Amino acid sequence: MSLMHELSIMESVMDTVRKSADELNIHHIEKIKLVIGKMTMALPESLQFAFQALARDELFSGAVLEIEERNIRCRCSGCQNEFAIESAYRFVCPGCGSREVGMIQGNELYIDSYEGDED
Repeated sequence: MSLMHELSIMESVMDTVRKSADELNIHHIEKIKLVIGKMTMALPESLQFAFQALARDELFSGAVLEIEERNIRCRCSGCQNEFAIESAYRFVCPGCGSREVGMIQGNELYIDSYEGDED
């Protein structure tokens, strides 16, 4: 995965926050919290780097990027067992061996919140 993936994600995040802040008359962002699932393949370190590179204007000056990374969790269609996918992305139920599992967590990519002030 290249840094371009994370740069485009951060550009989109910052554009969304900028638009919302403008609508709410917020002139300075203090913190942005993102929720990122591991299946997005977005690397938190690269997102932090992209944020620092892009946060050059007054609105984001001194802002902090907080990232909550979510592990991959699935539910078996057969036995309803919920389980984590730890490695190798092997989507097989450890309870009954079924391959008919659905992802219930790990594909998230959204702005959870941001904080700012009007001054």
